[in-house]
Amino acid sequence: MAPFGIQFRKAVRRLASRSIWLQKRPRPWRRVTAWQNQAMRIPRVHLPVVLHEGAEHDLPAGAVDRLVRVLRLPAGREVRVFDGRGAEFKAILVEAGKRGARILVQQSLPAAAASPLRVTLAQALARGEKMDWILQKATELGVASIQPILTERTEVRLGEERSERRMAHWRGILTGACEQSGRADLPSLESPLSLPEWLAQLVGVIAPVDQMRVFLDPEADSEFAATDFEPRALIAAVGPEGGFSARELSMFAQARFEGCRLGPRVLRTETAGIAVLAIAQARWGDLGRAG
Repeated sequence: MAPFGIQFRKAVRRLASRSIWLQKRPRPWRRVTAWQNQAMRIPRVHLPVVLHEGAEHDLPAGAVDRLVRVLRLPAGREVRVFDGRGAEFKAILVEAGKRGARILVQQSLPAAAASPLRVTLAQALARGEKMDWILQKATELGVASIQPILTERTEVRLGEERSERRMAHWRGILTGACEQSGRADLPSLESPLSLPEWLAQLVGVIAPVDQMRVFLDPEADSEFAATDFEPRALIAAVGPEGGFSARELSMFAQARFEGCRLGPRVLRTETAGIAVLAIAQARWGDLGRAG
């Protein structure tokens, strides 16, 4: 039997040769990664400025973090920028570094058309991530305007300072949803109002003949999806987990809202508004239709 030292040296040589063989082996996963990079969707960035061909703009910190630090895009890569009002452009990263990034706007692009149905979602405030989820999915489904409301049974209460922080956070949610979904128009987000304050703005205002006003009530007689009316504008109010109070239901009647149910099951507040949007966009909007 060979001495231990000789055995050890042979083992080291075998490991070294194995390491060299592994380094020389073709690595198909590298080719897959390159293919995935080529097939990756062109990133989109919201820039709330007036965009025109030939202009250069610095990207906001959030976009720099996503494009440079996460996606690791080098200078010269193509991106898309949109202004939130319906205009979209092809652009090129002319600078891409840890401290910032800059783009050159090159060419105007045909942006996706907004839905022919203008939907305003009046959503009772939900806790934490539920509200984030509602805003994100409503944006993806083409909502035009979002009005957070405070009801008698709303558990979330916002002070002035906290309200400002939440509004900034929510705007970021809307922006991210637009960037991901291909929307070039940013939905409007109104400051939270109590339900009486919001309805007071609508009481006495003559609604357009093509506008539909509904509030969700699982005990209502009318089925939302069964209506024969074909609106061009929809205002839908969604209550908190405990639903609207009797006093609030009477206030809706004064503002010419109709109570509707969505079906045989009672949906959570974070599900109900999204279900209304999906049904409305499929019936009267652009969901399921060619662009």
